[in-house]
Amino acid sequence: MKKTLLSLVIASVFPFTATAEVIVYGKANVSVQHADEADDSTIELVSNASRIGLKGGEEINSGLKAIYQFEYQTEVDDGAGGTSNQTFTQRNIFVGLQGSGGTVIGGKFDTPVKVIQEKVDLFNDLEGDINFLVDGDTRSNNIVQYTTPLLLDKKLAINIAHVSAEDAALDDGMSVSVTYTGSNFYAALATEQDVTAQGLDITRAVGRYTLNRWQFGLLLEQSSGLNDYDGDAALASVKYNISDKLALKAQYGDASDDGITATTSLDGNDKQFSIGADYLLSKNTTIFAYYSQEKTDDSSRVILTDVVTATDADNKWLGIGIDLKF
Repeated sequence: MKKTLLSLVIASVFPFTATAEVIVYGKANVSVQHADEADDSTIELVSNASRIGLKGGEEINSGLKAIYQFEYQTEVDDGAGGTSNQTFTQRNIFVGLQGSGGTVIGGKFDTPVKVIQEKVDLFNDLEGDINFLVDGDTRSNNIVQYTTPLLLDKKLAINIAHVSAEDAALDDGMSVSVTYTGSNFYAALATEQDVTAQGLDITRAVGRYTLNRWQFGLLLEQSSGLNDYDGDAALASVKYNISDKLALKAQYGDASDDGITATTSLDGNDKQFSIGADYLLSKNTTIFAYYSQEKTDDSSRVILTDVVTATDADNKWLGIGIDLKF
C-alpha cells in the first residue's frame, strides 16, 4: 500500500480522512521532442498527462466498503493546464460503494467505451495516442456506473454507465461494456449512445493476445449519428520484450469519416504510425523513445456552390522521455 508522509499530512489536515484509507499515487511523465507540425519545426519539452491522485476507502461492514478517487493532471513542463492556465485539471474523480454484489460509483471519469482500450494503445498519453483516430475517448461528466462482480472464474465483468445530460432538451447517455481477461488473452466489447455527442452511437471492440515475449493488440471502432455521419477506425499494435527491461513497440491506425449537413458534404481520412522503445530503470522508472507520424486528409464540399475546401496535414514527432510512477 502506497502510504507516504504526504498521506499522513493530508490525514492530519483533513479530519474526514482520519478513519479512511488514503493512498497517494501518480506519475511524472516528461519528454523532449522534435516536433514538425504545420511546416514549423521546434524542440519542445512536454508533459504527457502527468498526474497526482488520492484514492482509498472505508470499511462499512464485512461485505461493504465506501470508495473514492480524486485525480488531477498537472503540466510538469510549464505548470499551465491548456488554455485555462490551471495548475491542476480534473481527471477521474468519483465516490461510491463496493461490495459482494458489485461496485457503484458516481462522478466524472472515463466511460466504459474508453476504458476497454486497456493496454492495446502502446503510446497512450504521447503524441501517438489513439484519441487522434477514434471518437469514443471520452471522460464524461455526471456519470453513474455499476460494475458487476467478476464472473466466470473471475474473468468476466460487465460495466453499465448512465450519463445525465442535466438539460431537458438533451437525451441522457448510456455506455456499456463487457470485458474478459484471461492469463494471456483480453477481449472486450463496448457501445454507447448520446455520450460523446448527442445523437452519436459508438461501438468498439478490443483484443490483446500475449505469446511468450510478444504482445499483439487490435482495436476496431464504428461511429454513426445525425446527418448521416459515419466513422470507422482501426488500430493494430505489437510489442516485443527483448528482455525483462527492454521492449520494442509499434502501432498503426487508420480512420475515415463522412457525413452530410444541410449545406456541406464532409469526407476525411486520418492515418497514424508510431514506433518506440521502453527501458525499465527500476520498478517504477522507465525511459522511453518514440517516433510518431499523423497524416490528415480532410475535405468538405459546400453543396450549393460546389466549393471544395481541404485541410491536409503531415505532422511528425521524435522524442525521448522519462516516466516515474509513485
